[in-house]
Amino acid sequence: MIKLTGLNKEEFILNAEVIEKMETMPETLITLVNGKRYIVLESTDLVIEKIIKYKRKIYTGEL
Repeated sequence: MIKLTGLNKEEFILNAEVIEKMETMPETLITLVNGKRYIVLESTDLVIEKIIKYKRKIYTGEL
């Protein structure tokens, strides 16, 4: 799970395992495998960094 910021400046948690694709609009558009879409203020590079950090925690057992 990763913490992101919506256009309304509210933070929310997204399950990184269900992301199908990301596009830069100038904001980042995230499309999930179920077709639902989220627009977030974070750049695609930052979202990728958050996903990598999240997956490292899972695979290494760090908390």
